[in-house]
Amino acid sequence: MTDLTAHHVGTTVSDLEQAVEFYRDVLGFDVLTEFESSGESFATGVGVPNATGKFAHLDAQGVRVELIEYDPAGEPCTAESVNQRGAKHLGFEVDDVGAFYESLPDDVETLSEPQTTPTGARILFIRDPEDNLIEIITP
Repeated sequence: MTDLTAHHVGTTVSDLEQAVEFYRDVLGFDVLTEFESSGESFATGVGVPNATGKFAHLDAQGVRVELIEYDPAGEPCTAESVNQRGAKHLGFEVDDVGAFYESLPDDVETLSEPQTTPTGARILFIRDPEDNLIEIITP
């Protein structure tokens, strides 16, 4: 069997430009590349007839985050809470969750103020402009 290595974590968005702005300007990620893909092999590969995709890859300190805007767009499947089956989130580490929280623009939605878990980790969940959950953690 071939050994697997991580390449990226991805999330589908409806407005790539707005999502890139958030991940770049609010989270501080560098844009590595932006590109488009289409054609029969792409549509067959993603299992969406006649699909095209606009992509952005961003660097989250060594983790490649892939944002994808599809045409045709699918139905939203945003989880209302993290305990829903199939719920997903992206997790990113910072040195100080409290300082990160204080630096957020007022229009960024949070689930709560930073919390300290029984393991001693400090966590904060925020939502991106597409309502995707993002965990900010200081382990």
